[in-house]
Amino acid sequence: MTNFKQRSLRELTDQQVRFAPPARRLEQVAKAQQLLAEVETKRVYPYSYVVFKLTDYRPDDATELLIPGADLKHDLGLFVHKVEQSLPPVPIELIAEPLFTLDEVSKKFHVSTKTVSRWRMQGLLARHVLRDGRKTLAFPVAAVESFAAGHRDQVARGARFSHLSDSEKDDIVLSARRLASGGRNLTEVSKSIADRLGRSTEAVRYTIKNFDRVHPDSAVFPGRNGPLDAASKHQIYQAFQEGTSMKLIAKNYGRTASSIYTVINEVRAERLLAAPADYMDSPEFSDPALTDVILGPMPNEEDFFGKVHTMRAPKDVDAQMAYLYERPLLSREQEAHLFRKMNYLKHRLNQVRDAIDPARARAQDLQKVEEYHTAVKGVRDLLIECNQRLVHNLATKHLQPGQNLDELKSDANVSIMRAVEKFDYSRGNKFSTYATWAVMKNFARSIPDENTRKQRYMTGTDELFDGKADVRTDEQEVLAAAGQARDKVNRLLNYLDPRTREVIKMRTGIDGNEEMTLEQIGRHFGITKERVRQINVRGMKQLREKAAEENVEMP
Repeated sequence: MTNFKQRSLRELTDQQVRFAPPARRLEQVAKAQQLLAEVETKRVYPYSYVVFKLTDYRPDDATELLIPGADLKHDLGLFVHKVEQSLPPVPIELIAEPLFTLDEVSKKFHVSTKTVSRWRMQGLLARHVLRDGRKTLAFPVAAVESFAAGHRDQVARGARFSHLSDSEKDDIVLSARRLASGGRNLTEVSKSIADRLGRSTEAVRYTIKNFDRVHPDSAVFPGRNGPLDAASKHQIYQAFQEGTSMKLIAKNYGRTASSIYTVINEVRAERLLAAPADYMDSPEFSDPALTDVILGPMPNEEDFFGKVHTMRAPKDVDAQMAYLYERPLLSREQEAHLFRKMNYLKHRLNQVRDAIDPARARAQDLQKVEEYHTAVKGVRDLLIECNQRLVHNLATKHLQPGQNLDELKSDANVSIMRAVEKFDYSRGNKFSTYATWAVMKNFARSIPDENTRKQRYMTGTDELFDGKADVRTDEQEVLAAAGQARDKVNRLLNYLDPRTREVIKMRTGIDGNEEMTLEQIGRHFGITKERVRQINVRGMKQLREKAAEENVEMP
């Protein structure tokens, strides 16, 4: 019962949670409860009628929408639950009406606290209150009595399910042991026994798990009820990331889907909160009045992105260098704004991260952390992309005979990425100045190291190769040859790893599809276009080498 059956009621609930005042939301919870008691599952109800009963407002749109009674009961329970959850807790001393605690309701009707929680989804009103400074659930006595009067059979059935005799428990354990020996998991065993005994699946499951906990030496499912080790948790998370269904993961590990989700949430929290994001702090970050300015659009943002759509590389620029002209250069003011925004987002990210307990992290808090990570990455990528011409110029100036320009550019890009993280925008300097020194410092170390390596390990063949003119063709010539000898090229492509093969196919249009830009391919794989270019260059080099080994004529 976690998902709405009717989209219109889900949207209505979201609207009330986000925009209705707390006092108004409290009224709507009471009205939803009253309506829930009146709804008949075999009837249909106009959406406009439902909205009027909950909000005293008749909508102009969706007047012809009819909602089945069963769906309405389901979604009204969710409405009550979600709207009530959104209400701020009230100190219990300020509430005049008498209240039951969760345990008191459980004892009153001889049911488990889980059963009481399920009743909340069916209309039992609860309030979040503050008791001794802690947030807890409380149930108005009048609401409890009203629910019990309207759900007599359900309350009686719940009490009956909660009290299993010793002989029934023994029967459940013996049956579970027999079914488990046939290869069934806990969920399948519990459901089968529950159907035979006329009990709830949850009551049977609890009985089996409780027996295993008390009698570990003779457990029905040995090793399935203890805590998972770290390796198993990470394997579960990896399986979920790869698209394995929650049901299959739960079956493989002998756990419930909810416990598997808890594990996934725990590992997700561990990875997201593993290390703080370093940033350049500023007194501005503590001033709430500046938040909108910091996170707002950069100066002349509209003109900047207007140029993005109209920029074209000069005609005399090689096609492989066209990506250098996909982003205009940033002005000093735009650059300062983006660096301030990126560091402020990191500041907020650390605030949220530090407030989360990894062992009890909520999904909505982790979602917020991921949103900040995504926002930081977006600003950082824009800064890096706008400095690609600087990378190219510095790499070209330091290019020496026998060196590979693409490798130099790759090294320079690593330096630029580090420089973006370390640049202190508050000093008023241009980033290009700081980045140039960072790249030159890296070249001063990496280029001599590379020359030393070549001198130490160079063979006679290498010397001969370095002394010859490079008559190998560029990417465009290889594409022309691929069109003339498609079968040969496709055979060579099979020697590449899957991602490199797909990048080259997308870039060249070998399969007959339209050629894709570096940026389009990057979006497809979730990587930067610079990384796409590097993969493409490396793949083309591997193709040439494989062609030479097999004596396949390449242009």
